Amino acid sequence: MGPDGLLWLTACFCAACVVVAIFLPGDRNRVRASVIIFGLSILGLLLAALIPNSVDTEGMDKNVYFHWTKIISLFLLSAAIVTISGAVVFDILLPAVKARPATILCELILAFVYIAAALLLLWHAKVNVTGVVATSAVVTAAIGLSLQGTLSNVMGGVAIQLDRTIAVGDWIHVGDSTGVVKEIRWRQTSIETRNGDTVLVPNGMLVSGNVAVLGKRSGSPRQHRQYVHFNVDYRFPPTQVIAAINEALTTETIANVSSTPAPHCLLLDFKDSYGGYAVRYWLTDLWQDESTDSLIRCRVVFALKRRGISIAIPAYRTFQTEEDQERRRRIMNEDLDRRLAALSRVDIFSTLNDEERKCLAARLRVCPFAGGESMTRQGEDSPCLFIITLGDAEVRVAVDGHWQQKAVAHLKAGEFFGEMGLLTGDVRSASVIAMSDVSCLRLDKEDFVDVLQRRPEIAESISQILAQRRMELEAARDHLTGEAQRERLKKTQGDLLQRIRKFFTIER
Repeated sequence: MGPDGLLWLTACFCAACVVVAIFLPGDRNRVRASVIIFGLSILGLLLAALIPNSVDTEGMDKNVYFHWTKIISLFLLSAAIVTISGAVVFDILLPAVKARPATILCELILAFVYIAAALLLLWHAKVNVTGVVATSAVVTAAIGLSLQGTLSNVMGGVAIQLDRTIAVGDWIHVGDSTGVVKEIRWRQTSIETRNGDTVLVPNGMLVSGNVAVLGKRSGSPRQHRQYVHFNVDYRFPPTQVIAAINEALTTETIANVSSTPAPHCLLLDFKDSYGGYAVRYWLTDLWQDESTDSLIRCRVVFALKRRGISIAIPAYRTFQTEEDQERRRRIMNEDLDRRLAALSRVDIFSTLNDEERKCLAARLRVCPFAGGESMTRQGEDSPCLFIITLGDAEVRVAVDGHWQQKAVAHLKAGEFFGEMGLLTGDVRSASVIAMSDVSCLRLDKEDFVDVLQRRPEIAESISQILAQRRMELEAARDHLTGEAQRERLKKTQGDLLQRIRKFFTIER
């Protein structure tokens, strides 16, 4: 190679190094190593040029130092050029045209090019290449017999990368380990577990053993099916348990849980004293398995409590509490006092006498909600009133009839909602979402009907309170005068009273 050719080769090599450094900043160490090797090869060629030499009749160099200095320098030059060329072709050009060959295939091609360059230089140096190859084959066979396990892992790595059954980023379960594939090398595959550990799995084990690739289905996003198990006593019908859980899981979106397919509850088994249930859902973020399971369990507990269903206690466990009449009476009185205090904050019940309040207080049902759950939904037919005793909630209405909702009010402990549903049967005009864990007392129509039927005049006082509240809002909005307010109040009260009487079938 003449000085001009070497100059052009150096210029092209430097340009390729700059391209790799710009487009592959993570491979700058490879560029640095290639530049060092290229520099050593140039230095070797310059050194060979300073060594005196002559050629014999067969074209061989007479000076052995000149001969091998030149051969080694040319091999280093070839290695540097092949390394940078491989980076340009396999890591820049092919990905640009959406072609991504397996990493191990690229490494094999480069290895063959290195070997071919070495054999070509040996042939050019008049070395018996056939003898070298034959000797190499014998040595390779001997090494292969002693390193069968290692070769099995290497060939397993080749097979994995060529058929792409497992790729970087896949979640796999092999042996006792579950994690995400971070790297596939010649001998082993590295997986990172949820505990932050890196497990090195021999490629031979991946090829010959059973490996589960989690959440990988053709034409579907990555999501893995999870089971959350719980038990409920046989006293509660399975249909009620399943309905309560399904409603709690599908009303509002749950983080990291797929909405399609939707989560659902199943009765899986019959135990000695309870039924074995499970929530089955699809996990979308495989890093968040335990935290999502915990969130599902919270939803299950609150949903069952709202329906008066308790998690089963194994039959062989016995709890004994010393009870006496005085203690039972004290607990009942304390609970009744709390319920009466909650009722006293509801203005529509202000005209009830003490006996009627105690009657309603005894019928109130404890109704808990987990944070993020829907307490009522807009458009829902739910004839009941809620009194918040703990936590806070947000009132939301649909914007322009779409699913998108807008927050319009905030409710806290001591406030109530749902009075129009209880008294007139109106569908919910807004959705109420629990912003934290909320405890409510719920009063249903069936619990209030006999109070109204025994004393129908209560309906008149309630309609007056509701009408006064509505008129105040309309007066502020429509700027009504005093006479107009009185007319509006009379008309609104008459309409509400008629609707209450009709809803509760109260005779005039």
